[in-house]
Amino acid sequence: MNAPAPLEQENVIIVKNLIKRVEVNNGLLEILKSISLNVKRGQSIAIVGASGSGKSTLLGLLAGLDCASEGEVWLDGAPLHQLDEEQRTKLRSDKVGFIFQSFLLLPALTALENIMLPAQLSGMEDAERHAQELLEEVGLSHRGDHYPNQLSGGEQQRVAIARAFICRPTILFADEPTGNLDGDNGKRIERLLFELNQQHHTTLVLVTHDTRLAQNCQRVITMSDGRVSEEATTIETEQEELNNVV
Repeated sequence: MNAPAPLEQENVIIVKNLIKRVEVNNGLLEILKSISLNVKRGQSIAIVGASGSGKSTLLGLLAGLDCASEGEVWLDGAPLHQLDEEQRTKLRSDKVGFIFQSFLLLPALTALENIMLPAQLSGMEDAERHAQELLEEVGLSHRGDHYPNQLSGGEQQRVAIARAFICRPTILFADEPTGNLDGDNGKRIERLLFELNQQHHTTLVLVTHDTRLAQNCQRVITMSDGRVSEEATTIETEQEELNNVV
């Protein structure tokens, strides 16, 4: 299949007629129903919706963690729908960062070692130096030799964010990044996410139930019964009003 046309190159994610079905006791259940959307390079996007609406399933397909039943997903020009598992793994290593709600830090590694690991696996030079710099950026330079069970939930999520950014991903996916945190830690993680996103010029796509977090994104996509709709955020509305005045 041909690559996206030149006019589409500003879109770092292109989704066309995406369908996901899974086997259940009485047949097939369609979780995603012919979804099409584009994500521009550098945008921040929130995917919201009720539990069971397909948010996390969509995020996993966009990140190449799962395969669709039908449809196309282009990730920074690469056709995810045509790649095998080895090729998808290589693409994720080169292009993608992922932050999980449950942190998923390796318990036998220190905070510094957890951050370094993706860089070491990808062959990055000076992985330890880059990990130290990110530890400082997330405010944990004094906790580098601590293990995950010695860190609070907020600290573990900050380590997970640093780990996600160390390979300088083109796209950062986050699944409920503040879901397991209290209000104060959630706000700190939210602020950190957007600060690092802007500093590293990364496209941010996140799933969240947090209304405040969603409204800080440039776009909000709502999922319901496996379909998507979109509403303008405050940021877009204010920009449109300004353009009309000018």
